[in-house]
Amino acid sequence: MMMKKIRTNLFLLMTTAVTSTAASQPRIHFEVSFKEPQAHYVEIKMEIENLQRDFIDVKMPVWTPGSYLVREYAKNVESLEAFDGKDTPLATEKINKNTWRIASKKNRTLTVQYRVYGFEVSVRTNFIDDSHAFLSPAGTFLFVDGFLELPAEVTILPHASWSKISTGLEPVAGKPGTYQAADFDILFDSPIEVGNQDVFTFEAAGVLHEIAMVGGGNYDKERLTKDCIAIVEEATAIFGVNPNKRYVFIVHNYQSGGGGLEHLNSTVLGASRNGYQNERSYVGFLGLVAHEYFHLWHVKRLRPLELGPFDYDAENYTTALWIMEGFTAYFDNLLLRRCGFLTETSYLQALSSDINTIENRPGNQVQSAASASFDAWIKYYRPDENSANTSISYYNKGALLAMMLDLKLLAGTNGEKRLDDVLKAAYETFYVQKKRGFEELELQTLIEQVTGISVADIFDAAHTTGSLDYNRYLNAVGYEVIDYNDGRELPDLGISTSVSDGRVLVTGVGRGTAAWDSGINVRDEIIAINGERLDAHGKELNRVLQTAAIGDVLHVLIARDGKIQQLRVTLLKDTRGSFGIIPLADATVEQQRLGKIWLSQE
Repeated sequence: MMMKKIRTNLFLLMTTAVTSTAASQPRIHFEVSFKEPQAHYVEIKMEIENLQRDFIDVKMPVWTPGSYLVREYAKNVESLEAFDGKDTPLATEKINKNTWRIASKKNRTLTVQYRVYGFEVSVRTNFIDDSHAFLSPAGTFLFVDGFLELPAEVTILPHASWSKISTGLEPVAGKPGTYQAADFDILFDSPIEVGNQDVFTFEAAGVLHEIAMVGGGNYDKERLTKDCIAIVEEATAIFGVNPNKRYVFIVHNYQSGGGGLEHLNSTVLGASRNGYQNERSYVGFLGLVAHEYFHLWHVKRLRPLELGPFDYDAENYTTALWIMEGFTAYFDNLLLRRCGFLTETSYLQALSSDINTIENRPGNQVQSAASASFDAWIKYYRPDENSANTSISYYNKGALLAMMLDLKLLAGTNGEKRLDDVLKAAYETFYVQKKRGFEELELQTLIEQVTGISVADIFDAAHTTGSLDYNRYLNAVGYEVIDYNDGRELPDLGISTSVSDGRVLVTGVGRGTAAWDSGINVRDEIIAINGERLDAHGKELNRVLQTAAIGDVLHVLIARDGKIQQLRVTLLKDTRGSFGIIPLADATVEQQRLGKIWLSQE
């Protein structure tokens, strides 16, 4: 009896110790409510327990992963107050643009209350009105400086007129409207939609998927579900495993909309609510679905070293967005081709569009794909009137580099290996086994180990400017790029224009063109050419160019900042190409075989 009593007392002591330890663990809980959604506000209450310090700093991220721009989310925070466990106000001080210091005085319980304004339509910013609320977590939830690894709970109290919550966060059993995140990286990667969205589900690749349609639309649920299943299954087949148990598509349907942002087990998409019955628009939406879903593996898990763990206070620089976004931009259309949503012709047209975009952009001679990746923070998301002359998109050029890599691997291994295989191997090596990101050279080395093919030329091309040698790779699989403008001698002024209030305004001037050399500026109003006044729609400008020849001199009357000037412009040759991808006329049997593997729907 004495031994049994000792054991019982020991068990009680251990149980008490465990309970005490659990009770003393730091805990963060958020309560989200909507008192004035019509005014575009969300109210946040942040409860912090067991961080007994003289002061704590709470911070708002300045950017959100996947969208490489410092957006200064703290600008939308107002009315921040802090209280101890007895509701006594605590002194707070804003010490920099996104940090508030709270004199917590070693209190065990601390509450921070604040409001966030949200009225920006995008996939990465808060939007709240009387119909729904979309919360981008990085722009909504504060974190305690130095404690990003803490778990967090979020209780959402919908407005009385709303009934549904859609999010990738894990629900807490027995607590309606309450969700949990293992740490703040996961919290910031889990957008939340609250309202009366149309929700339907499907299962694919062993994963439950939820689609939350916001804003109505003419979508066909049955068709959309079937097509999304095909995309999910095809993407999963590349990597051999789907890492989620549940995945959420939040789709915002606008009069005119677009864009997407990937997350760990969800995505936010923008679409045109009446575009689902237009075949071209619908296939474009499926391409967006494929793009963001591919990111589930490629960037959210397989990633460069620089993209996680994140610094939420500043830019996170990487030269590898041409790999992460560019490869994804290659695979989105390739997935549509494999699913049968794109014909061979329409798929090749999509690739040709990328070639035309890159090759006809003067910035291609100035900025490399790697530099475009690094400078995304200051260039890609902040375009201006000169961007076409100084920069490129790592999406377009990255997709073309991915195509070249895929074709080189196919040709070099007699069709046995391709880009699918090396991405699957990279996912297993870096994400599953090493549990970290990769360096570019590591990825290049792994590709060469898996395939036995040197790919230094592709990686070198990503770090250099200028045109790519597409036919070196396309010819190997029985295709070629041709320029339909080759041999044509046409004059070009080198400007883009818009018409506003009957005025023809210059919106862009191409580097090295006649307009560039003669000093025509963006925002100039073109009044007349060769003594002929332009009509209210600018048609006279088109007529002059259609009847002019290379070397002709135009006398262009402009208004600049209210002053009239006449410029002498000598027309130059239009150097822009019109590129297309077509089958090689004399392709060998082997080239044709490799081409079929490349574009196969099997």
